[in-house]
Amino acid sequence: MTQRQFTLCAVVLLFGVWGLLPEFTVTKLNYIGLYALVAVGLVMLTGVAGMTSFGQAAFVGLGAYATAWFCTVPAASALLGLAPDSTALPWIGLVLGFFLSATVAWILGSVTLRLSGHYLPLGTIAWGLSLYFLFGNLEFLGGHTGMGGVPPLTLGSLTLRSVRELGLLTWSVLLLILWALHNLLDSREGRAIRALKTGRVMAESMGVDTARYRIKVFVLAALLASLSGWLYAHLQRFVNPTPFNLNIGIEYLFMAVVGGAGHLWGALLGAALITLMKQYLQDVLPSLLGTSGNFEGIVFGLLMLLVLQRFSDGLWPSLARLANRYLRVAPAASAKALRALSQRTLPDKGTVVLSARDVSKRFGGLLANNKVNLDVRAGEIHALIGPNGAGKSTFFNLISGVDDPTSGTVHLLGRDMKTQSSRVFAGAGLCRTFQHVRLLGPRSVLDNVALGAHLRAHSGWLAAMLRLDRGEEAALMQEAQRQIERCGLGPQANDTAASLALGQQRIVEIARALAGQPSVLLLDEPAAGLPHQEKVALAQLLTQLRSEGMAILVVEHDMEFVMNIADRITVLEFGQVIAHGTAAQVQVDPKVVAAYLGGVDGD
Repeated sequence: MTQRQFTLCAVVLLFGVWGLLPEFTVTKLNYIGLYALVAVGLVMLTGVAGMTSFGQAAFVGLGAYATAWFCTVPAASALLGLAPDSTALPWIGLVLGFFLSATVAWILGSVTLRLSGHYLPLGTIAWGLSLYFLFGNLEFLGGHTGMGGVPPLTLGSLTLRSVRELGLLTWSVLLLILWALHNLLDSREGRAIRALKTGRVMAESMGVDTARYRIKVFVLAALLASLSGWLYAHLQRFVNPTPFNLNIGIEYLFMAVVGGAGHLWGALLGAALITLMKQYLQDVLPSLLGTSGNFEGIVFGLLMLLVLQRFSDGLWPSLARLANRYLRVAPAASAKALRALSQRTLPDKGTVVLSARDVSKRFGGLLANNKVNLDVRAGEIHALIGPNGAGKSTFFNLISGVDDPTSGTVHLLGRDMKTQSSRVFAGAGLCRTFQHVRLLGPRSVLDNVALGAHLRAHSGWLAAMLRLDRGEEAALMQEAQRQIERCGLGPQANDTAASLALGQQRIVEIARALAGQPSVLLLDEPAAGLPHQEKVALAQLLTQLRSEGMAILVVEHDMEFVMNIADRITVLEFGQVIAHGTAAQVQVDPKVVAAYLGGVDGD
């Protein structure tokens, strides 16, 4: 049995026995489903995109209060000319909740997501508390007393009055969302989202607008929390501020982390585990201790510490590894037709494609680069060499948009790139590797390389969620596979990037850069860590790329490698150009010899 078949069987079984389950069990399943909706948003936000939030309960409250207010205040329905008992009111309340949640999330995210480190979660605590107290202090929302009389949901002629009926809707919505988010993560957009957690600099250099993606994930998590609040309000038929306080927000985060913060199904597992554990402790501890009190909170906290210490990645990965012993992975469905990727025409050989003029960079009192001039032409390999600390990698960052020069100009294909981000450089045709390898370690080599072709495809989130991007996704995977094989890593295509040797990881970075079909390729120490035979293969690859008309700029310490492949060489020392010319000219230049050997004999 495949994993997909097992999942379908479990879903069919759940809905098949739903009508036979006791009322108490159905109620618990309802709450597990509602909590899981919030937790799956936190999986996307925290586990996948790397942004910790303690304030999601506030967005649950926005969704709940929006529908409660619209459904119970006659003036609200009168604004749209609807009767106070119209069955359309809850659905308009859902739209209102989505609008408010998206707007508030966009505003708060624009401010909060600029923070880093521990300041980000502290910021979410601040606005989470603010919204909680706001709910309790607004008279038109009923203050701390709350709002009652929320009507049941109506689907056509069917009124969902009981927990059993509403539970079917809750779980149907939850499973559809899990399916859609799984599709999203298994796409071009999903690879960009996964890069937000540990690879933002790298992702920007691949053309990913990381700031925009962070806001979108933040808003998505808020919308899922708002949806949970809307369902909660029509389940309880009453809303007050208590379920939306900071403690509940912390519990939501626990659900995501304990279940497995990087795994969608972990959200469901975490919601079920914590909901049932709390109920069990509340029932058992008083009988064991013979007294009443909030002992379950203490025991609950200790159990959470134990779980997090033993299962740092959550429980779902361990459960999945156990299940995978008995379940097969379903073969990937082949696309009926590949969708063509964007293509770039290389400039004519000899054309200056990258030009730096008087580029300088200061870090406080340190002058890292001092009026550096350099041209790179199409169809040539240009090497940038120099002793350690000469400023080579700093200069690389300046001409690729990672950092802005303090002074001077950089032109790419005739375009002034002053103050432009690395994302704009990537869009203009420049791709690069990094001195310190930047890969998504837990992801496969194929996924990492496909990220390099991000700008060559255009399907958005909705298309990915509904699997309307499969032709384009298949084309991206095919292109990634082609570049991996071209770089000699075909057998490792499905291995995780972190499992490869350092030298192989550098080759993965080169394959990723080539997947973007660049006009200019910047390679920062590509031969470091490679054995001799792989250096020879790399030299052959770069020579082939040069013959195809690609412009290549290489920073490298291996002088034998550089002298064998470079058409021209520029030498830096203490941030200044001390020599420029062919390999033969540079090797005999007295300044170069002095820089590398510490001086020249007078004989």
